[in-house]
Amino acid sequence: MHLHGKIGCFSFVVAFLLNLIILVATFHLHSPELSHREEKSTIGFHYATVISFVFLIISCLLSRICCQGQIYEVFKFKTQHVKVNILMNLICLLQIVWRSILLGSCQAFGITVTSYCSTNYLSLGWYISVMSFFHFSEFVVTSVIRPQNLTSESFLLNHSKAYGIAALVSWVEYWTELWLFPGLKKSYWISGIGLFLCIGGEIVRKTAMLTAFHNFDHLIRTQREEHHQLVTGGIYSLCRHPSYVGWFYWSIGTQIMLCNPLCSVAYLIASWKFFNERVFEEEVTLLNFFGKEYVAYQSKVPTGLPFIHGYNIN
Repeated sequence: MHLHGKIGCFSFVVAFLLNLIILVATFHLHSPELSHREEKSTIGFHYATVISFVFLIISCLLSRICCQGQIYEVFKFKTQHVKVNILMNLICLLQIVWRSILLGSCQAFGITVTSYCSTNYLSLGWYISVMSFFHFSEFVVTSVIRPQNLTSESFLLNHSKAYGIAALVSWVEYWTELWLFPGLKKSYWISGIGLFLCIGGEIVRKTAMLTAFHNFDHLIRTQREEHHQLVTGGIYSLCRHPSYVGWFYWSIGTQIMLCNPLCSVAYLIASWKFFNERVFEEEVTLLNFFGKEYVAYQSKVPTGLPFIHGYNIN
């Protein structure tokens, strides 16, 4: 694992444990003051939200101050060229640290909401935990399989503007419907199906990444690397694009879990269109890289995505 990966893991674990301890302690500290269970749970949710936000700001400020101190110490005796390289390294490290702190804090917040707050927020707690784990696990697995490519982009938090907008719209729908139709968010069996899809999708995607190992990349490659091989064994013997299959069902599962009917349909359509285009583009490059070997693989193994067939050379 890359050194930055180890630092990211350490930051995540520290933020998670500290935030979890503070949240649980605060909840138990104030719970005796409230007799009504539902009121207690709602107040607990508010406490958890405020404390997590404050903890996150303080942690990020501390990491920034520490990093600036390191930059000053290192720069005193270095040449201009070395300074630029060190600066870029430290900026990347700072971005990794604060993202790890963010995800660690969110993971603790999600577990606290699930365990201690009102059942009205159960699906929200699941959602926060699932989102945090997905993005941090992307970073961790990348640090293992492609350490030379590890950056703050490996978290996939800023995957694209469309991804950010989609997440924001889903949050707006959740809170609007929770306010107008609170009973809609109490369909726990529907949320359970969404959670199952998320867990299943997560397992499939990470299995695909680890199976492909250094042959996997978050970006479509335009040039074949020297060590690049066509992976057809393991989970790739069942479908050609298992990492996309996992992400596709994970994405839809997040909205089913939140009981967001509008976004569930929107995510299904948007995800299908995105992966349809993505698979088509990627298979063009794979055919250029591997030629007849990939054509033979195409003829035997499906993409794994519904109604998506990829690029057909014929």
